[in-house]
Amino acid sequence: MFLQDFWTAPSCHLALNPHCPHDADGLLDFARRQGWSSRCFFQTSGSEGVPKWVSLNKEAFLISARAVNAHFRVSAADRWLIALPLHHVGGFSIAARAYLSDSSYVQCAGKWQPKHFVDLCRNEEITLVSLVPAQVHDLVIEKLCCPKKLRAVIIGGGAISNALLKSAQTLGWPVFQSYGMTEAASQIATQSLEMPDEDGLEILPHWQISTDSTGHLILSGPALANAYLKRGSEGEWSCSEIGGRLTTRDLVRLSQQSSRHLLHFVGRESGVIKILGELIHLAPLQDRLDQILMEQGSSARPVILALPDARREMKLVLVLDSGDPGPWLSAYNRCVNSLCQITETRRVPAVPRTALGKVDHLMLKAWLS
Repeated sequence: MFLQDFWTAPSCHLALNPHCPHDADGLLDFARRQGWSSRCFFQTSGSEGVPKWVSLNKEAFLISARAVNAHFRVSAADRWLIALPLHHVGGFSIAARAYLSDSSYVQCAGKWQPKHFVDLCRNEEITLVSLVPAQVHDLVIEKLCCPKKLRAVIIGGGAISNALLKSAQTLGWPVFQSYGMTEAASQIATQSLEMPDEDGLEILPHWQISTDSTGHLILSGPALANAYLKRGSEGEWSCSEIGGRLTTRDLVRLSQQSSRHLLHFVGRESGVIKILGELIHLAPLQDRLDQILMEQGSSARPVILALPDARREMKLVLVLDSGDPGPWLSAYNRCVNSLCQITETRRVPAVPRTALGKVDHLMLKAWLS
């Protein structure tokens, strides 16, 4: 999967989603013109939902891997299973951990299938794996028990509910929550191996963390990404340096117990959610729907609302107080990707709005719950 000299070679790596082969056209040529080497490029979402790429040095992944290996006491005797895509840092970072620890790894092939995953863990004597909450949900729904050799399941890509966590533990799954992001080359804070019931996630030692006056996480450290890249409408690429310090959209609380620094995830800035581990920006989706309504001459004023979902973490629901949603909802679903499609509608007597005509989301969610 990875050549032996991958982590030391000066070549750049493009983590391209095989379902979107043209999203990075010209990016590697741009990197060569900049004189860059030993960089990895991963796709993420911009502040307004515009796709962009994150540039990380290969060394960033190795720094992160050392910290994670130390946290989970990874050795050459361990055997990883890669059950996440390699174009996401959650899957890609496992290769770096295996490289530094001399441990081996196996990759899941094909579409995710819970029973096949369990059989593969058992047959390959897997000891370590990373999963997202949706995958844990599937294992619990099918009541699949954990194979005996598996000693840690690292959960990333989104928050996992306490109910799902407890259900997985009842089936024997040794689940450990983690918090990370693409810009951090994987994990920032992870549930303690020694004290798994501790409130809060232990901040890994290579990070320096603080918060601003509103509680947004501020991140710095040697594994931080160095730049964002974006392609313009004419196909030209531009670069925005991160500068060694990143203020995120995530709201957190920090605490300390003895010498241990802990992170408590509070929530995500309004308008930005996660579905199946992917950041989704609601504002451009609402704009897309409003444009379709205008084009079709509809007077309806429906609202796209994010509500909790047991498997996907969040789901998109269409809330409306008038009109037949069929024609314009079909048009909307045709022009967005599968994660942003809407399959559920809710009707209310009237969508609550403020004096300025803005949707009162708190009241609307209260009504629906």
